[in-house]
Amino acid sequence: MKALEGVKVLDFTHVQSGPTCTQLLGWFGADVIKVERPGVGDATRKQLVDVPGADSLYFTMLNHNKRSIELNSKNETGKEILTRLIEECDVMVENFAPGALDRMGFSWERIQEINPRMILASIKGFGPGKYEDCKVYENVAQCAGGSASTTGFRDGPPLVTGAQIGDSGTGLHLCLGIVTALFQREKSGRGQKVTAAMQDGVLNLCRVKLRDQQRLNAGPLTEYSQYGEGVPFGEATPRAGNDSGGGQPGRILKCKGWETDPNAYTYFITQAAVWEKVCDVIGAPEWKTAEGYAKPIDRLDKLNEIFDRIEQWTMTKTKFEVMDICNPLDIPVGPILSTKEIMEDDGLRATGTIVDVDHPERGTYTTVGCPIKLSDSPVEVTRSPLLGEHTAEILQTVLGYQGDEMERVIASGAVGDANEIAAE
Repeated sequence: MKALEGVKVLDFTHVQSGPTCTQLLGWFGADVIKVERPGVGDATRKQLVDVPGADSLYFTMLNHNKRSIELNSKNETGKEILTRLIEECDVMVENFAPGALDRMGFSWERIQEINPRMILASIKGFGPGKYEDCKVYENVAQCAGGSASTTGFRDGPPLVTGAQIGDSGTGLHLCLGIVTALFQREKSGRGQKVTAAMQDGVLNLCRVKLRDQQRLNAGPLTEYSQYGEGVPFGEATPRAGNDSGGGQPGRILKCKGWETDPNAYTYFITQAAVWEKVCDVIGAPEWKTAEGYAKPIDRLDKLNEIFDRIEQWTMTKTKFEVMDICNPLDIPVGPILSTKEIMEDDGLRATGTIVDVDHPERGTYTTVGCPIKLSDSPVEVTRSPLLGEHTAEILQTVLGYQGDEMERVIASGAVGDANEIAAE
C-alpha cells in the first residue's frame, strides 16, 4: 500500500512549481488528476521541444504518476464536471494568477460549500501585500527572496542559482503543507486553505543569510574571506563566493585536468577538527604548530595563502582521488559533479534517484526519481500522461458518467475532442 493511496488530487497546476508538488503526491501514491485545457494542455508540453511531435522534457520530467483530463471550465458542462470533481477529490492544487479561481466561479467559499473536507493548496509569487498581484518566475523569486543578493563574488553582480529554489523549492514547501493539512483533517474533519509564496520559500532556504544579516550588528563576519583580506563590510549580508556558510572555511579548488574539464574541481573545507590532518595531506606539517596557523582564529587572515597551498596539492589529483584520500581522514571534500556524471552514476540509479522512463512519443528518457525514500511506500516512476489520455477513464470511474449521460458530456465540447474520447 502506498502512503497516500486513496487520496485524490485535483491538479490545476502548470509549468514547474505546482507540478513539482503534485508529482511528489503522485509518487507517494495519490491519484493525481491533471486538468488541462482542451487541445492545448500545460504550456510546458510544447516548450523547449527536442523531439518533434512529442511532449518536451520540461513537461515529462514534472508530470510523472498523473492522469490527464481535458476540461473547459468555462463551458457549463465543464463547470458541472469540475463541481463533481471537487466533490470527489480530497485536495485541489493551483498556481493560477491571483483571483483566477474566483473569476471561474470557484472561490474558496464556493469550494467549501461543495466539499467542506477539501484542501485548497495554492502557490503564489508573493504573499499578501503590495506585490501580491505581481507575476513571479523562478529568477524573480530568487531575487526577491534574498538568494541573488547573497550569491556570487563580492566584486561581481548578484547571481541566480542553477537550482530551481523558487519554483521547485516552493512546490516542495506546498507539498509539506498539503500532507500536514491532510493529517489535521483526520482529527478535525475539515479541509483548509494552504498557501505557499515563492518569495517566502526562497527566503526559508536562505535563512543562514538572514542569520548573517543580524550577526553584522555584533561586528564583521569573521568566516567570510573578505574579513581576512581586510575588506570592510557594508550594511547587508555580502556575496561570499564559494565560502562555506557554516563557519568553517571552504572553497572550490582546481583538480587535475581542470585546463580542459570545466568540472575538474573539488570543494574543500578546512574544518578545525581535522586541521592537522589537512596539513599532513598537503605536505605542510609545519603549519600544525606554526605561530599564526595553529589556531582557527589566527588563520583567518591567511586563508588565501592556505587555500592556494591546498590547491597546489589538489591539482595533482583527480577530484575523485581527492575524495578517496580525504574522506577516510574525515576531511570534508566533495567533487563538482557534472549533470552528465550524475546521470551516469550507478549509486543514484541503484536508489531510484536517477531513472529511465519509456514514453510512447519520445522513447526512453532519463529523469530524476523521488528524492524522498519511504521504506513501506516504494516509488515506481511512471511516465507523464499524454494530453487528455485519461479523460474517458476519469469521467467513468471517478465521476460515474455512463451511457447517455456520457454521450451528453462528450457532445458538449467540455472535455476535448469527441472522437478521441469515444475511441478511448
